Amino acid sequence: MPSLSLRVEKVKKLTPRIRQAILKSENGSALPTFLPGAHIELHVPILGDRQVLRAYSLVNLPSDGFYEIAVQLEDSSSGGSSWVHGLEEGQLIKTEAPNNHFPLSGVADDVLLIAGGIGITPILGMARALRLENRSFTLHYAGREARHMAYLDEVQEMPEATCWISSDVTSGRVPLPRVITAPQPGRHLYVCGPKGLIADVLATAEEQGWPKENLHCELFAGSLEAAGEKSFDAELRASGMTLNVPVGQSLLDVMIDAGLDPIFDCRRGDCGVCVAEVLEGEAEHRDICLSESDRATGSFCTCVSRARGERLVLDL
Repeated sequence: MPSLSLRVEKVKKLTPRIRQAILKSENGSALPTFLPGAHIELHVPILGDRQVLRAYSLVNLPSDGFYEIAVQLEDSSSGGSSWVHGLEEGQLIKTEAPNNHFPLSGVADDVLLIAGGIGITPILGMARALRLENRSFTLHYAGREARHMAYLDEVQEMPEATCWISSDVTSGRVPLPRVITAPQPGRHLYVCGPKGLIADVLATAEEQGWPKENLHCELFAGSLEAAGEKSFDAELRASGMTLNVPVGQSLLDVMIDAGLDPIFDCRRGDCGVCVAEVLEGEAEHRDICLSESDRATGSFCTCVSRARGERLVLDL
């Protein structure tokens, strides 16, 4: 499907660091439909005529006739979040049609939704759809401070939802062992947010005996960025090239800049399409799709993972 030309219908500041944008078709035509959990990829200008794709979850209902995104400004942004925060009403932008690596099951009898921080965006989209369809669900929304939690008022008004604010002594951190109880037939769990939360949720669910096919997660690229991140060199042995990967850019982005044509899909470390083999060096894994055995044998997601040292050698 060709790229879409969209108009920024409305922008709104939701928190000091999160901005909402409502996007409509430039010519008023119907937009491609989607299912809850989907995202769109915006064409983000970085340097000169160069553009990269950055994915943002859709928060609104598929029947709304527009696309709603909410983007958190990242300190080490490679351009995506800062560019979105600079959008103005009436501005025309290009995006790809909606895609979905985090689909809400249409057959689940009951749904447990868990969101951390900006991970509320796809989770709230699911909750809105479940409420519209009168389907059974429970939502838990965790954050550090109320003023930084987008859509907090809306979530607090949902009878199905509980909010956990770690800086609030009356609330505190989400008690996962109490929230994630023993599995029930037909019940599915969806979690989105920082890597640590996702790991804790999945580990707790597995300890409770949940079947893996009923566990679903999505990790935001922004939550992968770490304090003190450093650049590194990547030697691509098959290509005969050595590339420097700076702070704020992925190896995948750098390879594309260098004129290579790597295979990729999600850009979030959750699909495994971009996996390459590490031949030398120690990897810092930031994906959520590879098993420990995959990582031990050298598998590496070029879209999110980095080097622990100054150099990696990959079979690319």
